[in-house]
Amino acid sequence: MNRLNEILHELGISKVKLAKFLGVSRQMIYNYLELDDINKWPKDKKVLLLNLLGIKSAEEIDSIKVDTDYIMMVEARINSLFEKEEQKCDFNDTIDIYKDMTKRQKDLLHNILELIRENLNDDDDSDATYSTYKYLYHFLQAMNQTRELKYVLGYFAKASGSVKPLEFAFDENEQFIFESVLFSAMTLYNNKSGVSKTKLAEAHKRFVNQIEHKIEEKMSRTLELNTIRIQALKELGFTEINEENAAIVFEKIAEIQSRKVLN
Repeated sequence: MNRLNEILHELGISKVKLAKFLGVSRQMIYNYLELDDINKWPKDKKVLLLNLLGIKSAEEIDSIKVDTDYIMMVEARINSLFEKEEQKCDFNDTIDIYKDMTKRQKDLLHNILELIRENLNDDDDSDATYSTYKYLYHFLQAMNQTRELKYVLGYFAKASGSVKPLEFAFDENEQFIFESVLFSAMTLYNNKSGVSKTKLAEAHKRFVNQIEHKIEEKMSRTLELNTIRIQALKELGFTEINEENAAIVFEKIAEIQSRKVLN
């Protein structure tokens, strides 16, 4: 069973996804994986799992070699089953978070939330796990302003074997260049023992300086906007921005900004 857990981890199959594939609850998956022998699983669930892994008996599990082709084969098998079944949502998709979404979007969001919840619960409030998802939150916030972040997602989806290496969901030329550069950087990182620590320290110092400069610029810009907002409210005789005066205040803010440019 240890090898089975390793294979599922290498394949990137979460307990949520496996539960959905087998048609059981996530808790039941935990119960199955705690057994010392897959032959103790319910027969129909065991057969489904063996079919998913492309083997005929539990004894073949130890001989499974997880490579890119194998990952793609298993992923295609899972996706094919889900597409053929076109199953109904097995969760409450009427709450506000799913409002105005298509079924495909709802399923994706539900799977993301379930995976995050599973990982947070499994680590029992680990600081590392919490920080990971806090960084992910900020990553998502910045993604629409920095297109390269989407290329990062594409790169690691390909590196994990979940996506074909020549699939380009975004600007093909830009994504191709970014992936080539990032591959070189990852190669350097994986061979970091041969890299000068002095050069690494210098590079990281430049990185820190650049980030601190951006933060200072952002704070300066925020302070400037607050000053202009206060000036606009004062000139209009208002004390705050509300739904009724928002349009007028924003027009005044734009006017004040144009004055500064002209001056």
